[in-house]
Amino acid sequence: MKWFTNLVRQSGAALRLMLVLTVITGVIYPLAVWAVSRAPGLESKAEGSIVYVNGQAVGSQEIGVDLTASDPNHDPWFHTRPSALSSDPLGPGDPSTSGASNLSADNPKLVQLVQERKDEIAKREGVSPSQVPPDAVTASASGLDPDISPAYAYLQVARVARNNGLTDAQVRQIVDQHVQGRALGVLGEPVVDVLDLNVAVQQLVRH
Repeated sequence: MKWFTNLVRQSGAALRLMLVLTVITGVIYPLAVWAVSRAPGLESKAEGSIVYVNGQAVGSQEIGVDLTASDPNHDPWFHTRPSALSSDPLGPGDPSTSGASNLSADNPKLVQLVQERKDEIAKREGVSPSQVPPDAVTASASGLDPDISPAYAYLQVARVARNNGLTDAQVRQIVDQHVQGRALGVLGEPVVDVLDLNVAVQQLVRH
């Protein structure tokens, strides 16, 4: 019966270990993560970084949504980077779907797509294709990047101002106020959140 005694002892040890790990990983750890997410400065991110205007949710700081003008000839919006998953070269993409094209930099399909985007943006903004910055024609890895470069934001100033009845100086000031510097002063590049820009422009229009 020694084998039975060993079986009972080992089964008991395994059961106790399972109960301990269940409490740690199923109760204590989730509660600890939840408690950290309630810390000042983290709660908004934990809840999706939702942006509210007059009590109504208009989007998230973490997900880029490219608004579409009802009249392409009267486009009042700042636009995000293109989405690799959109059937149209410039989008808009589906914010519920994330993904990249996985095409190499010298892939003929990507080269052609980048040129198409460059030509369309140049036409939309009334500039030369050579003035279109790289992030305006290349999709991010997720396809849902909420930020654009200051260069792309400033490129859109004249059109946004014209179609919202504002001056270039007014819209340029909005961009100036929303440029975010490098993380910790050294990491990454300066960016501008497109949702913040569009909200700020519409608030100025209403006033």
